[in-house]
Amino acid sequence: MIYLAHMDRTSGNATSGCDRAGMIYIIVSQPFMPEIALFDPPYIMLGQLALSALVFSASTYALSSSSADTYISTEGPLARAGMLANIGPDGSKSSGASPGVVVASPSTTNPNYVYTWVRDSSLVFKTMIDQFTTGQDDSFGDLINDFVSAEAALQQVANPSGNITTGGLGEPKFYVNETAFEGSWGRPQRDGPALRSTAMITFANYLLVNGNTSWVANTLWPIIQLDLDYVQNNWNQTTFDLWEEIQSSSFFTTAVQHRALRMGSALAVTINQTSVVSEYNTQADNLLCFLQASLSMLLSLPYSFTSQSYWNPSAGFITANTGGGRSGIDANTALASIHTFDPAAGCDANTFQPCSDKALSSLKIYVDSFRSLYAINAGIAQNGSVATGRYPEDVYMDGNPWYLTTNAVAEQLYDSLTVWNTTGSLNITNTSLAFFQDFIPSATTGSYDSSSSTYTTLISAVKDYADGFLAINAKYTPADGGLSEQYSKTNGTPVSAVDLTWSYASALTAFSARNSTKYTSWGAAGLAVPATCKANSGNTVAVTFTVQKNTTEGGSVYITGSVDALRDWNPSAALLMNDTAYPSWTLTVNLPASEVIEYKYLTITNGTIAWEADPNMSITTPTSGRYEANDTWQS
Repeated sequence: MIYLAHMDRTSGNATSGCDRAGMIYIIVSQPFMPEIALFDPPYIMLGQLALSALVFSASTYALSSSSADTYISTEGPLARAGMLANIGPDGSKSSGASPGVVVASPSTTNPNYVYTWVRDSSLVFKTMIDQFTTGQDDSFGDLINDFVSAEAALQQVANPSGNITTGGLGEPKFYVNETAFEGSWGRPQRDGPALRSTAMITFANYLLVNGNTSWVANTLWPIIQLDLDYVQNNWNQTTFDLWEEIQSSSFFTTAVQHRALRMGSALAVTINQTSVVSEYNTQADNLLCFLQASLSMLLSLPYSFTSQSYWNPSAGFITANTGGGRSGIDANTALASIHTFDPAAGCDANTFQPCSDKALSSLKIYVDSFRSLYAINAGIAQNGSVATGRYPEDVYMDGNPWYLTTNAVAEQLYDSLTVWNTTGSLNITNTSLAFFQDFIPSATTGSYDSSSSTYTTLISAVKDYADGFLAINAKYTPADGGLSEQYSKTNGTPVSAVDLTWSYASALTAFSARNSTKYTSWGAAGLAVPATCKANSGNTVAVTFTVQKNTTEGGSVYITGSVDALRDWNPSAALLMNDTAYPSWTLTVNLPASEVIEYKYLTITNGTIAWEADPNMSITTPTSGRYEANDTWQS
């Protein structure tokens, strides 16, 4: 949740352009936990491996595990209550919210989060649906029905991204009374429809098992299909990322879109909506292909996504966004891994499952990027758990740790443990070796089964490591259990929006993951990446741009804008217009149908760029056919 470049979520103002036995003790204390002594034991020999300070003693492990148990038993009920307090209409902090609407936070100033985000709402209710359908909490039924009704209504609300047929499903946020937010914002955000449909499909599958086929087919399916059709047609268009700052292709968005179409196709078969199955499967295959896309694959797509793919093999991490100019190290990727976790898929690398070598390598690099960044992480050993934030370059609210990102690290590790404990084996590859060497420096590549000392040692160490991230959040959780959005990187006090609903949900999902709660597979097991990758360009329309402009000798008029086909606001790659009817400059471009598109003209004269005056121009493309934009240069 925030905006383009370093965009403030509240105001939408950009600050830049069009973008963790020698006895050293560390005493950790917090409201929910006893003091813990973390120490570095001397080297000990275990089998053929020399284990260093990075292996914790049994007594220390027991302390850490006990501390996590204490935090979960205390914070669990408080997080549940905090989450429910922000859901309308009866939540104690949901004033003005319609039934089933999730208020992101009751904070009204610095920042104002009294809005409902499709992403936040869907993740919160996916948490509730998971707990309801697995018998963890049978009290959520009425609220889930309210959520279905609320989201069905929001789908129909015309907004700055369009209406239900012209791109409006990509609108990220609304007022809590289900009316459109008309202010400037990072739109579209294409993860919302995927996350919403995933939550509803999970509920639908539960209802089908319990015999409620008609309600699924007549009520849920029309809502789900709208979102899935949007995903099918728009997945390879650029999007603002989940932090609402970078417009490009985003790993989290691509991953959750892939899951949504797989689940949607399976549901469609079950309820005999077979007409959509082929295309959903085709685009799911293309999404899976894009998740592992190499540079050559990217350059072959109809739209140029940029010269960067998600997996960075030389650096060993998943690049969160293909644009934006940052390192690409981002909680985006850990969040994608946990929200597409399928225990049946094991440690599959194609879907970046939590225990896959790529996901573990990426997690290590992400966590390590915060070790020296925050003062509260000072003095923690290299294999120790630390507070993490969104990404190391973050400046929003001065760039602090977030509860939900630190919980996500713990959850990815717990998910990994679930798979390893289920399969009774653990595999170390060259890609994941550095992750495991944090716990056994002399570890080598290979497969280790549960009878091996290496397996036993690593399972214990990773469990302790995961518990440590909960311990970090526990240390900085106030006595009342309230979870804000962030906590200070210097002293750990709560920062930014109070009672963030997503923070509460993230605690609950991490706690469930620690218990190895079993969920139904979504179909990630055994998926094969297509031999040939192809991007669905979605529906496009031919748009002819015409502008009147007299230029000086050597000068030409160009156009750039908010979508790939208009070069994503990149003046050095702007499209040259045709001057055959000078001073009328014309260009026809195939653009995504049913979408709000911003653009601007500029001149380039002997290498000098001159933009026309603000504001940006804007069109909403039709669903089909052609469109003409006849403009006057803005002086």
